[in-house]
Amino acid sequence: MNSAMDKNMMSQDVGIDATDQDDWDMQRLGKTQQFKRNFRFYSILGFTTTLMATWESILLTSTYGLTDGGRAGMVYVYIGSFVGFFSAVISMAEIASIQLPNIGWTVPLADTLNSNPTILSANPVLGWLSVLGWQAAFASICYLCGTLIQGLLVFNYSEPSGWVYGFERWHGTLLTIAIAAVGTLVNTWGYKILPPLEGLILALHLFGFVVVVVLMWAMSPGKASGDSVWKEFTNSGEWPSMGLACLVGQLTPIFSWTGPDAATHMSEEVQNAALVVPWCMVSTALINGGLGFIMLITLLYKMGDIQDVLAPASGFSFLPAVNHATGSVAATNAVAAIILVMEVCSAIGILATVSRQTFAFARDDALPFSKQLAHVNRRTQIPICSVLVSTIITVLLSLINIGSTAAFNAVASVMIAALFTTYILPIAAVIRVRFQPGGIPPSRFSLGIFGLPVNVFSLAWLCFAIIFTFFPTANNPTLVDMNWSILVFGAVVIFAIALYIVHGRRVYRAPVTQVRKVE
Repeated sequence: MNSAMDKNMMSQDVGIDATDQDDWDMQRLGKTQQFKRNFRFYSILGFTTTLMATWESILLTSTYGLTDGGRAGMVYVYIGSFVGFFSAVISMAEIASIQLPNIGWTVPLADTLNSNPTILSANPVLGWLSVLGWQAAFASICYLCGTLIQGLLVFNYSEPSGWVYGFERWHGTLLTIAIAAVGTLVNTWGYKILPPLEGLILALHLFGFVVVVVLMWAMSPGKASGDSVWKEFTNSGEWPSMGLACLVGQLTPIFSWTGPDAATHMSEEVQNAALVVPWCMVSTALINGGLGFIMLITLLYKMGDIQDVLAPASGFSFLPAVNHATGSVAATNAVAAIILVMEVCSAIGILATVSRQTFAFARDDALPFSKQLAHVNRRTQIPICSVLVSTIITVLLSLINIGSTAAFNAVASVMIAALFTTYILPIAAVIRVRFQPGGIPPSRFSLGIFGLPVNVFSLAWLCFAIIFTFFPTANNPTLVDMNWSILVFGAVVIFAIALYIVHGRRVYRAPVTQVRKVE
């Protein structure tokens, strides 16, 4: 398989074989090529790797894991969750190889024994959840960048002897809008530089990782004992058992791994997509999984006493942790600046992804104003309307934060549950079709005989993990601390079903109806 991959990678440089294969795949799925195929393996790898930003997210969201599970809990939950998550990634990679280069989650499973396709297509509810998940992801990452800036201001200007920064929710909203504006500018006016920019961002992602790890190990006056890192559990959320606390704390690694399927939503802009995109998904998971684990161990050994980093005034546990490790406010600010830059880059990639997913769903007449949302600008060959609408939605959502941060977090936190559902349904569909005559069609990325057990295991883990995305961070929460994402998630599902019954079933064109045999 590796030799085949190398051969096809070389064909991209020539630009002949890959283009022919992509054209054939587009014809097979009944789609018209509307985008330029500017992404190759390295640039799309940079796109997905920096979009996930795992080592950065481990630091940013460490409060969840440290609160529920502590040092040892974070280690073992990370390892266990990665096994389950990676099985889901390679399952989705195989599905992607079958369905590509269609950029919406559809599962075309052709009966290879005859010419008649036997297909379990993605339904409108799945499409709505995918659009919701990615839209929530964009709003969430913009808000995270904005609150990180606020956290840095609190960290640097909280002494009564000097100027003291007053944390205001509307400040966070304005900063969220500013980050969204940056992502919009790059995705519209800067569309030509996006593919090469992603390669540069990947280099920065790796370089920044090295800088942060070296600073924390080289400047630290000491480290925690091995027993405290590998054996010391914490249940600050006061859950009935330590095991339950650790499971609730898995939100830290889960949040850090969300988004490896972003490459599939960009697949109509990737050369040799049916091979490159699956391998990109797998490579992204391995690279970020490894970097995330090293950063996690570094944090746990160098952060100092766990009680000193929990509930920080800045809202981010990694700031006092890095400050303890380096003994320098300047070094802490430098680390935070690196993370902020990388998260802004992640926001750029997420906006590109959500706009393409919105375009794909609109192309099947499944959204209001589908004609406008599915329009691709002839000059730029990007769905500008979808980009702008995605930005406007984030701006409107950010206004919720002015009235209630808890309400905004409820919308933003639904991201994981929505995206996990878009993984669960296709994998369940593949398992079902494996038992039907003809099974799944051959693909350029295949799990072979391991396909069924990997699919079953990944499905079980996803169904198990999604339950804990709806948990609050502490037992017996107040109305403010409650995780209301399940309410938002349920409302979207009900809305999607109702919209389909009332309107969608008359106009929605399922991708299944467009798949045809191509000689």
